[in-house]
Amino acid sequence: MQGEITLILGGVRSGKSKFAETYVIEHGAPRLYLATAEAFDSEMADRIARHRLDRGEGWTTIEAPLDLSGALAANSTVDNIILVDCLTLWLSNLMGHNRDVEEDIDRFFKTLSGLPGPVVFVSNEVGQGIVPDNALARAFRDHAGRLHQRLAHIAGKVYFITAGLPQRLK
Repeated sequence: MQGEITLILGGVRSGKSKFAETYVIEHGAPRLYLATAEAFDSEMADRIARHRLDRGEGWTTIEAPLDLSGALAANSTVDNIILVDCLTLWLSNLMGHNRDVEEDIDRFFKTLSGLPGPVVFVSNEVGQGIVPDNALARAFRDHAGRLHQRLAHIAGKVYFITAGLPQRLK
């Protein structure tokens, strides 16, 4: 793996995005933000706007709701650092657009193996609750769990955030 990979996991509103943004800023390189969220309603549009405002200046933002692999390949350099926020939104986008999720995940990992620059990934840990009562939610949870395990295996650093407090797992 050429580029350094960092995975930051946590629950909803755990502080993982803020931790990731600070981590990237401290890296000192030019910052690129790959956003996976899609604004299908006004509430989500407001969330995206708040995230952008909270992030502040100094970021180049690229929307990558489906073609995350292409966006990573096109924008990774040895001179910048990329923050991807977030992988679980990317997974839900893939599922919502009836994509072959496993094929997209395999393409994602092939892309990662050739990236020259560092990438920080943010994702929601969804495997600590009850087993969902419907097949779609169970499939989402399973895809996320497998994705996190594969990424954690190749990542140089893995953090879990709870109540704004980071715990380094790897």
